[in-house]
Amino acid sequence: MTHIDVTYLPLEGGRIFVKTWTPDAVSTKAPVLMLHDSLGCVDLWRNFPETLCERLGRTIIAYDRLGFGRSDARTGRPSLRFVEAEAEEIFPQLYTALGLGHFVLLGHSVGGGMATHIAAEHSEACEALITVSAQAFVEERTVAGIARAKQQFEDPAQFARLTRYHGDKARWVFDAWTGTWLSPDFASWSLFDVLPQVTCPVLAVHGESDEYGSHRFPESIAEKASGPASALILENCGHIPHREQPEALLDAIDRFLGSLKL
Repeated sequence: MTHIDVTYLPLEGGRIFVKTWTPDAVSTKAPVLMLHDSLGCVDLWRNFPETLCERLGRTIIAYDRLGFGRSDARTGRPSLRFVEAEAEEIFPQLYTALGLGHFVLLGHSVGGGMATHIAAEHSEACEALITVSAQAFVEERTVAGIARAKQQFEDPAQFARLTRYHGDKARWVFDAWTGTWLSPDFASWSLFDVLPQVTCPVLAVHGESDEYGSHRFPESIAEKASGPASALILENCGHIPHREQPEALLDAIDRFLGSLKL
């Protein structure tokens, strides 16, 4: 059995929605903190956190960033430093509010970039970093994929899917995503400067058919991180491995953390 707890943490800027899955058997292993993608939220992880909790025997924690899901709304578009800002401004508050000690990070898409910055800034507490479909820089495929998605979401039926998870914040979520990544001023963004500061073990997972980036992303993450790192390409998989290839992703995470004996 898995115990599930939900709470709202009052942080600077608004309340953050947090959901925690705790294994029935008491565990001393570091919890896994999950960071969602640009259109994501806790609910869009679906049953993956619970399954991960059962597989690893670890506590799993996921939260909605400000402006997303069930967290409070934001006003104004995020800065072009929004990836770094999550690590610099939000995570320290979250770390204290949750009473975290050591932890493992798992970030999907842009959440992987945020997790990378957190791992670099909190190297003494971060035991391992797992990126899933994370962008390492702005690739032509990234821009093309987002531009294509922007057209698709002009369909009211498609946009309604965002509203289902983000409510009246959906337009802000969508505009923040497309407005940032399609901005010419964001074209030079990358993880290249921060990756050498990541000293913990790293697993960079990527779908071979990811519509928002090539295998150069996970390879760059693995090559530039200072600690032991490896890249894993999942066959028959696009941008959302936890939905498209959940068993393969679970196996990869289990093997990776098991090999570290953490």
